[in-house]
Amino acid sequence: MAIGAREFIDKLLVEKYAQEKVDNHDEKALVSKINADDMMYAMNASASTYKSMLALNQRLTSVCYGIVSKSAKYSEFVSCR
Repeated sequence: MAIGAREFIDKLLVEKYAQEKVDNHDEKALVSKINADDMMYAMNASASTYKSMLALNQRLTSVCYGIVSKSAKYSEFVSCR
């Protein structure tokens, strides 16, 4: 069993990319470019904002339910027997 490209286009691609360097990692590429403290601060600020938004949404929902229930007009139901 032969290993390699069998079709013409595959052979051309192998020839084209045969000399490409793929393992070119250096020490600078493996170091994070974002400060961990800055990331934690941003995540905390985002979570705090979302938590405040949820609390406000819950409060607005209860206020809206109260307004709807106060404006509802109830009529007496009379049965037709």
